[in-house]
Amino acid sequence: MTLPKRSRALSVACLVVATAALALSGCAKSETSDQAGGDSSQGAQVVQTPTASAATGSGCSLTAYGAPKLDLKNAVVGFSQSEKEANPFRIAETQSIKDEAAKIGVKKLLTTNAQSQLSKQISDIQDMLAQGAQFLIVAPLNSDGLEPALQAAAAKKVPVLTIDRKVNATACKDYLAFLGSDFVEQGKRAADAMIKATGGKGKVAILLGSSGNSVTTDRTKGFVDQVAAQAPGIEIVAQQTGEFARDKGQQVMEQLIQSKPDITAVYAENDEMALGAVTALKAAGKAPGKDVKVVSIDGTRNAVQALANGELNAVIESNPRFGPLAFATAQKFYAGEGIPEDVIIADRAYDASNAKASLGGAY
Repeated sequence: MTLPKRSRALSVACLVVATAALALSGCAKSETSDQAGGDSSQGAQVVQTPTASAATGSGCSLTAYGAPKLDLKNAVVGFSQSEKEANPFRIAETQSIKDEAAKIGVKKLLTTNAQSQLSKQISDIQDMLAQGAQFLIVAPLNSDGLEPALQAAAAKKVPVLTIDRKVNATACKDYLAFLGSDFVEQGKRAADAMIKATGGKGKVAILLGSSGNSVTTDRTKGFVDQVAAQAPGIEIVAQQTGEFARDKGQQVMEQLIQSKPDITAVYAENDEMALGAVTALKAAGKAPGKDVKVVSIDGTRNAVQALANGELNAVIESNPRFGPLAFATAQKFYAGEGIPEDVIIADRAYDASNAKASLGGAY
């Protein structure tokens, strides 16, 4: 590709900046080599479930929730991120919220990161309320335990919109609604991909996500149930948590290679653990994607690239770009529309046939 004519000085400066960016990227724990956001125009979320409306009286309305009317452009909005932004999903999710807030002209956006600590997420939310937050978007760390924060928001009549993980609480009372994927369906689709990759036979290890949240529970249930129903020739020989982290996934895989040397496939409940497993398998002299089939969930750029390289066999997407949907939902809510308890998005699937062409839409 021929670059347009520019001054030598500008070219050198651009090269220095690009090199520095790559160096910084290489130092990150997630080892992300591309922008975590990907091409958001290719990877925009699409709502799968029907939307409630004020006309039918369905869903949670402003009146039912008991919140005051609000113009988001003149509001203080808070966003509580649950986990360290050390993986592409969290990076893309937070950036999407920030970008959309800026796009629609939110007066002030408060952002916090709980660093994977439930007590900190509770205090983060309480602190944002003390700073005058009038609407909250929360990515819960766990499905249980946020009651003190939810109660603090309810006391101030501040709506709480949850994204990517569900809380065990009452919609339209303790929180407004949940935006996210059908995690059971993700597990089923991962199982179908695994059945295809293995021919319906083999010994599979499951790298579980962190305990205490709906994502891990549902992705496990969907996979296990689907395998039992559709592929009795597949034996699940191990289930061990990798805590949704690459280093933990690698450690668990290293242990499993020793304790279960006859494993022929791995189902990782997120891409970071899958990539950690790939590293462990390579170190053990095994060819991931060939000797040991690997299926995961998320759709990060690194995982889709690994799929294109033949080191993964399938990736089920879990789209983190919640900004547009979260703020559109908030605007509908304040306009008097009813919001469904669950707003479920459609997720794509990547395999060897579309991985290379789909890299632009991965995050």
